[in-house]
Amino acid sequence: MLNVRGSRRWCAAWCLVTVVAAALLTTGCRRGFLRQYEYDEDIYLSLDGSATIDVNASLPALAALRGVDLDKSLSVRFDRATVAAIFESPGIHVVRVTSSRQRGRRFAHVRLDVSDIRKLPAARVFSWASIRFDRMGELYRFREDLGASANKPVGDVGWNGSELVGFRLHLPSKIAYHNAGEDNLLRGNILAWEQSLSDRLAGQPLEMEARMEPTSILYRTLWLFVGSMAAAFTMLALIIWWVVKKGKDRTGQATN
Repeated sequence: MLNVRGSRRWCAAWCLVTVVAAALLTTGCRRGFLRQYEYDEDIYLSLDGSATIDVNASLPALAALRGVDLDKSLSVRFDRATVAAIFESPGIHVVRVTSSRQRGRRFAHVRLDVSDIRKLPAARVFSWASIRFDRMGELYRFREDLGASANKPVGDVGWNGSELVGFRLHLPSKIAYHNAGEDNLLRGNILAWEQSLSDRLAGQPLEMEARMEPTSILYRTLWLFVGSMAAAFTMLALIIWWVVKKGKDRTGQATN
């Protein structure tokens, strides 16, 4: 009987794990977490206009989209200095450059610190973009319009037509409006847009817009934390006062 019960419990546990895993996989696929991009950007925007940008791209995609000269062979040692030089520009600081191998191609992973997101298109490597970041009434507005890519021929690099490019925008405050679509609002303050690599190479326009509140989520969270702590200390002080008062009352009654 114990073995039967144990087997049933293991079966139930495995069923639960399977259901949870399937749900996560479905959600991940639907929201793009498990999608494989040949080129993607993550922009972490601050309300003062500064930003941190993560660029992840295969060397063939970087060469084709940006029009830069890169050795795409896996047998050649990855040249961090060459990749860094592609992104270095006034107002853009390369924090780090790493690489990996995926799907038979070498990928570059670059982190950038940008002093003013509005000046990003002045750099050759981001010249396909037109960026606005300003106030619209009570809100901040970010808008990026992507135009033509370099569409540089790179030969046969193993692309089969299913390759994607992705753009994610990490915003510092509550989002009031966006044009990313209902299913593309990720984790509360992250928006995502995507295109096929072929459409991006052909220069198909991509419009990305978001409007956000002027108070950062971090600032609001800190105030909530401070408020909660103040309420807790106030409650503790009231409890201590009540206990001391009751003690004094009892002492006075005993004396009488």
